[in-house]
Amino acid sequence: MAEQNREVPQVVEISRRLSAKKPPTKLLILVGLIMVLLWGGNSSFFKVNPEETGVLLRFGHFTRFCQPGLNFKLPFGIEQVYLVKTGRNFKEEFGFRTVEAGVRTSYNPAVFEEESLTLTGDLNVSDIEWIVQYQIVDPYKYLFRIEDPQSAIRDVSEAVVRKVVGNSNVTQVLTTDRALLAANIETELQAILKGYDIGIRIVTVKFQDVNPPDAVKTAFNEVNEAEQQKESLILQAREEYNREVPKARGVAKSRILEAEGYAVERINRAQGESIRFLALLEEYRKAPEVTRRRLYLETMEQVLPRVQEVFIMDRDGAGAVPLLPLRRFDGKEK
Repeated sequence: MAEQNREVPQVVEISRRLSAKKPPTKLLILVGLIMVLLWGGNSSFFKVNPEETGVLLRFGHFTRFCQPGLNFKLPFGIEQVYLVKTGRNFKEEFGFRTVEAGVRTSYNPAVFEEESLTLTGDLNVSDIEWIVQYQIVDPYKYLFRIEDPQSAIRDVSEAVVRKVVGNSNVTQVLTTDRALLAANIETELQAILKGYDIGIRIVTVKFQDVNPPDAVKTAFNEVNEAEQQKESLILQAREEYNREVPKARGVAKSRILEAEGYAVERINRAQGESIRFLALLEEYRKAPEVTRRRLYLETMEQVLPRVQEVFIMDRDGAGAVPLLPLRRFDGKEK
């Protein structure tokens, strides 16, 4: 116990001496330099993801774009980097909202009536839901040329849609010309944003759904059904027309061709007969008696085979010559 009491003052004395010594200045400088390098290294290197582009500012002035991968910047706030997703298409929804990808929201449409209800050129109201997809092509302009690009895109989109729809009638909007109207909206929206020079490119404008307001939806559906029935009857009539008219034209053309063929045949036959008659006339003039007899015999050769009974009378007309076979038999009666 006495030995332990003697060791305690010695330990206290050693501790007092060590605490009285100051650490060397070089050691402190080295430790501080290491800490500065570590902190500066952590703030100097940054990563840009594949779908991003980095905008690097030096003392608040634009310096360069940073491509995907590991990049370096000056530490201590000398250079700052802003990451912008330039490889992604952004989407703005009007008249509805999407809760998650692939699932459409089931919110009350009245919440978005201010966006979706649009007046058409013939003073009708249509309930339009549409989307605008855009891409950032110049991240510097997107960040610093305008304070709130998303709000600007939404405001301009609503203005353009109301203008284009306001120049069309309700039938075009609700039925036939949706794609054409969407294309016109896309063209005009891109022109306006290009004038703003905020680094935005419109990818597509698409009508998600177009309906009449709930108050007139029943009446409009009846009109739409009547229009569809009208189109169906028109298509049926066209089908009947396309089937019967070509058939009638074919029959008429066939009859015309038959008549033309018959006319050619009659003309050729008449011309042949006239040539034959002229040839006979020439021969008749050379030898009238011989030609007359030859014609008579040739005619009788054509006529007699068709005659079933032949009667030969004498010159005085006394009666038929006896013992003459009046009928011709060759196994069958002619």
